[in-house]
Amino acid sequence: MDLGLKESTAFITGGAGTLGLAMARRFVQEGCNVVVCDTNQDAIDAACEELTALGGQALGVRADVTSKDEVAQAVQKATDRWQKVDVLVNNAGFARDSYLTRMREEDWHAVLDVTLLGAFHCSRAVLPLMMAQRYGRIVNIASRAHLGNPGQTNYSAAKAGLIGFTRSLALESGKFGITANAVAPGVISTPRMQQRPDYAELTERAKSNTPVARLGDPADVAATVAFLASRLAGFTTGETVHVTGGRYA
Repeated sequence: MDLGLKESTAFITGGAGTLGLAMARRFVQEGCNVVVCDTNQDAIDAACEELTALGGQALGVRADVTSKDEVAQAVQKATDRWQKVDVLVNNAGFARDSYLTRMREEDWHAVLDVTLLGAFHCSRAVLPLMMAQRYGRIVNIASRAHLGNPGQTNYSAAKAGLIGFTRSLALESGKFGITANAVAPGVISTPRMQQRPDYAELTERAKSNTPVARLGDPADVAATVAFLASRLAGFTTGETVHVTGGRYA
């Protein structure tokens, strides 16, 4: 199926991480130019090298999404190269888990700032470009944790906030031909998870709680993101798509 993404420019934050790189691979397969935005220069370089080897066009930019100036510079580099940004994926984020009574204030702020302030800076930076061309796709990576998880008050609050951000942005931007949607992954098998000593136990528990009885793969998330970023999803906006194998509670 042709998603109509050929020669589009996709800007992915956290693009050198496991999920971000899976999305970048999928966009390259669809014929997109890909901007890999991350904070780890070595990982950015490795990601771009892989994407180029796949036959894609990739640009690596180092930026902290909590910095308005660094985000603006990163977007400028993208437009210097390809004159436009058609797709923004706000994927940068991480968890710093702890029960609330033991949570450090800096861990609260770090998780919310990267997720929410990062989405604010990046969306605000690309929206004028998308408004001018009267076309754009913004996909925000939330999490099933927006429903709440013990030990993740900061992460759950950030991801729930991102869903509210998405809905409001969809209402604001639709008249410009721009859609905004969120993707909420469930338990995804990543190299970091696979290194956990309790990985086998986590896998079995996830399977027993999931109607589609397996862990998710980064490619599962990337496929959903690619659809929402495509021209086929032009009448889908303000939505949150759960990529959880049917697990919600």
